[in-house]
Amino acid sequence: MARRNRDDDLLLEEDELTAAFLGDDEIAVQATTAEQSQSNNEQDWNDDEAVLPGQLAVDVYETKEKLVVKARTAGVNKGELDVSIADNTLSIRGTLSAGNEEEVENYFVQECYWGEFSRSIALPVPVKEEDIEAVLKDGVLTVSFTKVKQDTVKKIQVV
Repeated sequence: MARRNRDDDLLLEEDELTAAFLGDDEIAVQATTAEQSQSNNEQDWNDDEAVLPGQLAVDVYETKEKLVVKARTAGVNKGELDVSIADNTLSIRGTLSAGNEEEVENYFVQECYWGEFSRSIALPVPVKEEDIEAVLKDGVLTVSFTKVKQDTVKKIQVV
């Protein structure tokens, strides 16, 4: 015996409520508008000129002395990475190449992201911009910053 999904039941209830309160002409207008919206969304996703770079996933954490940013960049060569810092914001850019795809006739599943990626991160603590270490090892980019030591409490004299 097939079981119906609770979400299917809710959709059915919504359709019944809509039918009860709206006339057939109003329902037809809503359906046409929804179809046009879905068609526009599909067109946006398929538009080659609107391709945005992928966003790189990162981990950001601190130790007593350092602020560390780690990003999984498997398949990216050192020369294909652009790592920079300006105004306490770290930027990482690069390109993931799928390799030679000339002989591919058809994809059955394509879940891996290939192409340009970027990520800009406003660093959560002040760092020394002249003391940065970036290491790419085993597909993981690790960028370490020395934190700027600040007094926890600074007394301000009122005049």
